Amino acid sequence: MVGFIGLGLMGKPMALNALRQGFSLAVHNRSRAAVEALVAAGARDGGSPRGVAEGADVVITMLPDGPDVRTVLEGSDGVLAGIRPGGVIVDMSTISPVAARELAQLCAAKGVQMLDAPVSGGTVGAESGTLSIMVGGERATLERVRPLLESMGNPEKIVYIGESGAGQLCKVCNQMAIGGALAAISEAFALCRKAGVDPAPVREALLGGFAASRVLEVHGQRILDGNYVPGFKASMFVKDYRIVLETAQAHGVPVPTAATVAQLVQAVAAQGMGEDDYSSLARVVARSAGLEDSGRGATSSPPLPTEVARAT
Repeated sequence: MVGFIGLGLMGKPMALNALRQGFSLAVHNRSRAAVEALVAAGARDGGSPRGVAEGADVVITMLPDGPDVRTVLEGSDGVLAGIRPGGVIVDMSTISPVAARELAQLCAAKGVQMLDAPVSGGTVGAESGTLSIMVGGERATLERVRPLLESMGNPEKIVYIGESGAGQLCKVCNQMAIGGALAAISEAFALCRKAGVDPAPVREALLGGFAASRVLEVHGQRILDGNYVPGFKASMFVKDYRIVLETAQAHGVPVPTAATVAQLVQAVAAQGMGEDDYSSLARVVARSAGLEDSGRGATSSPPLPTEVARAT
């Protein structure tokens, strides 16, 4: 039996994929609609974190932040009150490496193994079961749960990084790389528009050279289309960049590019776009250049479907 706690934009499709691959699931979530959808698909309603953990060999958590994970594990009705010694907790949330190490030590004291296994790939990867998964903890524990992870991620992209916390450190690096690329692409597109050049063929040309990237391919098209329906919410990217800066400071590493991106991400939330996709960073850059939000031109493109995005 597998327990799954946290059925949001990412967790729900991940849990559904595990079900489709034949794993028996007990699930829990704060909002009932997601639980009911999983029960309709064949899962059992665990009722609480403890209820999910009782009888489970492995419990997966997919939650917003470190304090949420700690509450779900440590609470009086938490996972650690229900899981048997020898069980495994796989936290697939994005939390700080320090918190991941602390929680792994807490679990070890209870006779439970814990992996930090954050993911990359957004809702598209979650729905298609092709997520990249970066794993910290004991390698033997990873091998024990690998079939379960393969039900949610690309088997070739489940990468063992190192000891507890290393998976989360890898996720910090992932967000730094994505944020830096997204900011540069947003600035490049704004420059095109100010110069009177259509950014669409510019993107096409860049995809044929060394500037090609997944961010340019996917989010570049999002920006051109003015499509900010959330695949990953900007509000969550704000949290991730807080972790980036905290981690860099803890290790004494200057990160001027990441610090600039963090300010842009904060501006996205401050301008009321926290529930939209994090590629809305391009809108902040465009506005700072005196441009309208629309992707290809200041006057020729239709307005962004912001109301639709927020309702989705």
